[in-house]
Amino acid sequence: MDKVADDKAKEERPPRKKSGFRWLCYRFTKRAFDILASGLFLILFSWLYLILALVVKLSDLGPVFYRHERVGRNGKTIYIPKFRSMKRNADRLEDMLTPEELEQYRQEYKLDNDPRVTKIGRFLRRTSLDELPNIFAIFVGKISVIGPRPLMREELESKYGENAEKLVSIRPGMIGMWAANGRSNCTYESGERQRLELYYVDHCSVGLDIKIIFKTIIGVLKRDGAK
Repeated sequence: MDKVADDKAKEERPPRKKSGFRWLCYRFTKRAFDILASGLFLILFSWLYLILALVVKLSDLGPVFYRHERVGRNGKTIYIPKFRSMKRNADRLEDMLTPEELEQYRQEYKLDNDPRVTKIGRFLRRTSLDELPNIFAIFVGKISVIGPRPLMREELESKYGENAEKLVSIRPGMIGMWAANGRSNCTYESGERQRLELYYVDHCSVGLDIKIIFKTIIGVLKRDGAK
């Protein structure tokens, strides 16, 4: 069987049943991993958080963190912290973006070359260091290490439609199928981003989680799709 046929066969596998003993074991294992991994990381790299917080603060004397409002598991509103990578007042889209940039943002909810991003912010984003505060959100159970990207409510409803409830049936993650497969290279417009995220919801397992972790590490080292 060639690669294309093999990939198609994988996509056509029936969704994983989210009930029963095996599903409970998977959920327990995943949550235990989240707590242990995030707790250990926070202890070992507390020094890095302090350095990055100081760098962000000194860059323009603005806030160190930015709290994103997102939709969590079962549609609950959650707030995800990140090291601030944008200029102050970046939420004022009409004031900071050109009409063309605003149109692209409303289509993909991101920009290829966002003018709101600071110089320090670009480095943090390319290296994914801006997402380190997510580790605390993992520890307290707002998100998981692996899962669909946590979305804004408007984004969830407009891009996933009738599949919105399905997407948030599991806990969102810091990394996932979309992040592991190129991020900026898999767009909403093409439908590839939605396909990847919904595939994970249907087929999440320990084996798939391990695969995503390794693909994400390789992607970060290669800076694949990060902008």
